[in-house]
Amino acid sequence: MKTPLWSPSRAQVDRSNMTRFREMINRRHTLSLANYGELYQWSIDCPDLFWAAMWDFGEIVHSRPYDTVVQDFRKFPGAEWFPGTRMNFAENLLRYRDQRPAVVFWGEAGERRELSYQELAGLTARAARGLKQAGVGEGDRVVGFIPNIPEAVVAMLAAASLGAVWSSCSPDFGIQGVLDRFGQIRPKVLFTADGYRYNGKRFDSLDPVAGVLGHIPSVDLTVVIPYTREEPSTGAAPGKVMTWETFLGPEQVPDLTFAQRPFDHPLFIMYSSGTTGLPKCMVHGVGGTLIQHLKEHLLHGDVKREDRIFYFTTCGWMMWNWLVSALATGATVLIFDGNPFYPDPDILWRMAEQEGATVFGTSARYLAALENAGIKPGSRFDLKALRMITSTGSPLPPEGFDYVYRDIKRDLCLASISGGTDIISCFALGNPAGPVFRGELQCRGLGMKVQAFDPEGHPVIGQKGELVCTAPAPSMPIYFWDDEDGRKYRSAYFESFPGVWSHGDYIEISETGGVIIYGRSDATLNPGGVRIGTAEIYRQVETLPEISDSLVIAQEWQGDQRVVLFVAPAPGVTFDQALADKIKAVIRKNASPRHVPAKIIPVADIPYTISGKKVEIAVRNIIHGKPVLNRDALKNPEALDAYANLEELQK
Repeated sequence: MKTPLWSPSRAQVDRSNMTRFREMINRRHTLSLANYGELYQWSIDCPDLFWAAMWDFGEIVHSRPYDTVVQDFRKFPGAEWFPGTRMNFAENLLRYRDQRPAVVFWGEAGERRELSYQELAGLTARAARGLKQAGVGEGDRVVGFIPNIPEAVVAMLAAASLGAVWSSCSPDFGIQGVLDRFGQIRPKVLFTADGYRYNGKRFDSLDPVAGVLGHIPSVDLTVVIPYTREEPSTGAAPGKVMTWETFLGPEQVPDLTFAQRPFDHPLFIMYSSGTTGLPKCMVHGVGGTLIQHLKEHLLHGDVKREDRIFYFTTCGWMMWNWLVSALATGATVLIFDGNPFYPDPDILWRMAEQEGATVFGTSARYLAALENAGIKPGSRFDLKALRMITSTGSPLPPEGFDYVYRDIKRDLCLASISGGTDIISCFALGNPAGPVFRGELQCRGLGMKVQAFDPEGHPVIGQKGELVCTAPAPSMPIYFWDDEDGRKYRSAYFESFPGVWSHGDYIEISETGGVIIYGRSDATLNPGGVRIGTAEIYRQVETLPEISDSLVIAQEWQGDQRVVLFVAPAPGVTFDQALADKIKAVIRKNASPRHVPAKIIPVADIPYTISGKKVEIAVRNIIHGKPVLNRDALKNPEALDAYANLEELQK
């Protein structure tokens, strides 16, 4: 019998939104669902009743009711959700217009800004006026090459209020990376800042923007937001350009109106990582995004009006979209721009203390970096308000759970979550009314029929398998851009198991109902026919203080595969045979002899995507002599050069 690391008190369970929702279901349908497991099973057995209840519980603002919850539910892909309704995403996020703080911004340079809900609505109205004057209407694309600043939230809400489509990249993308994304969707208006700051340095954005605009003739207007310069500047960007204040126009706030659109009207365009070719452009709908995010915030995050919710993200990662959706709950959204270790590793925890953060979202990599640096936030900051930490981006190893409960806070819900840009939400995540077990995501998301499939397509419990979703969910993409016949969409998710969404992750569903993530299935190691998740090796190697980072791939070798581990030694550490032997011993003891790499090779750096994910497939391609087609999708593309023509891989 597993012992939980944390369990909620009876009072915490009773006052949670999850319990209120379960009790509403029991009353509405004369049921006696007693716990999360029973509620989850009901949600996938009766999806129409579940999503109708979520619509009501989330108090979704709409101008026309839906005709039915779902049409053609058995058509996958192709189910149609909430046909007949008319609604607006921005109207739901701006349902409050009072003086409570809506957005609080911190920058690494020490600046702080705050917008109330009333101020946010006023700025959105002025920005919507500016977009209308630029000719933006239903379905037009509005994009941001922009830091994580309040103006990004305003620009997105203004676009959504008009029924336009929003897409964004963080300003550290290279020119080609931006062109590969925005060039496909042909935007009409582009928002940017004059620059951004990272690690105490200022980086210019106007020259890269000029390079981007020279290749995207569809852009009629560029709006430049002052951020890093003392004097407003629009640089040398071609075409029509204006500053943010000029764009906003008169300070008199116009009426804020909301274009009413169908549930599946396009809202966001998100992108795949693009490390093996042009990024796929995933189009997410107004209603699917809203109802899924409300479910995750209200139920799985227990977010209420008094909450202050933070996620460390950029505007190029889906967690930015997810975080901003919390405005629909009336909570305060905390945003940060810059290096989370500048001017010191305490900056985000100072923010959490001073702002009274109740939900703190981050990545497994950030938590590992804190632990390796010896940072113990719990002993240095007053975190009494903090009740939940969420982690995503990569699997949080069991040791990461130990670190949080030992060095950050004992009494909180640690919710490791996993989903993806593909669904702009989660397949598995937290449950504040349930226990936390070491190394496990607490539960599968309500309404998400998630299973682990063995190679023959059979569901398994307590065994590793492919993460699949065997029924439609509202937040799945409504289509891919420029994919009229749906071929790219079907190829991306439905080729492995027809009629079943195959997500590309390698997981195990535990006997407790939790989920263990083993890494990308397309990067799964298969030496001697034994499937090994890359995360199984990372969680051993990255506990060693001598190693700052690592990456593991499978190399085709003599008719089979062999496991190759690349390690970046910690500062001041010399890689030698003794360290290699120590790494192998730790892996052998804590995983298995099958997990021990055939080769361990030191490297200076580990390549990551801009959204913070290791690029195992790109490295695998390089060592097999295959091209990496889109280096601009990487945060540190120069790191890849060290992996080409390695003599060690020929032995």
